[in-house]
Amino acid sequence: MSDDAAIVISVRDLVVGFGRRVILDRLSLDVLRGEVIGVVGASGSGKSVLLRTILGLIEKRQGSIAILGIDRDAADNDELREIGRRCGVLFQYGALFSSLTVVENVEFPMREHLGLPPGLRHDVAMAKIEMVGLKPDDALKYPAELSGGMTKRAALARALALDPEIVFLDEPTSGLDPISAEAFDTLIRTLRRTLGLTVYMNTHDLDTLATVCDRIAALADGRVAALGTMSDMQSCDHPWVREYFGGTRAHLAARGSEATAAT
Repeated sequence: MSDDAAIVISVRDLVVGFGRRVILDRLSLDVLRGEVIGVVGASGSGKSVLLRTILGLIEKRQGSIAILGIDRDAADNDELREIGRRCGVLFQYGALFSSLTVVENVEFPMREHLGLPPGLRHDVAMAKIEMVGLKPDDALKYPAELSGGMTKRAALARALALDPEIVFLDEPTSGLDPISAEAFDTLIRTLRRTLGLTVYMNTHDLDTLATVCDRIAALADGRVAALGTMSDMQSCDHPWVREYFGGTRAHLAARGSEATAAT
């Protein structure tokens, strides 16, 4: 496989701003097939802006974005629809439709993209719900009846509805207690391994960065200030990266990752 074939997301010289404020300033980043990449940055660093721009939800001023070999700027409607089908998204707060049950939420992308009969669509949705660790009874619940961890799992089931090649996760463990967060991290590792997913993850969770991510992209000053493993982050001399990854919590997370790998 060539280097280009291994790149599933290519961002080049991306500039994004609002009014006179520039958020991303000639940022470049490649995401490789089959990896879990964690994107981290201080508040206002642009990690959410970057994710939404890659997804086409925010307009860029300059640069190029290619997903699965398709240039967003040159893509026609069919190609953009193909990108949508081959990518799944879990937004920070789940973004489930409050008036739909869990199973109806998971079926929703299938209604838009697949011509499945209702019975088969329901069966596929139930399989996705089971895949993320929810019980059959949970499928009939509404979002307001779910705990935080259950909401994340339901949203992940919807993100997996179309058997995507890439899954985007926006702060997947935010708001979860440590036990639920660890369980969700384990779920991501399992799904990545069994489904062969590429995972692009925005997170500030040091445990997640250490135990789930193959590489970390640290954003600062509108660009990727550091890119590599947790060990690379801890040896980086950029001031923000050094402060964030040089503390006791980061070192404990890294040791926990080594212990997990050894078991």
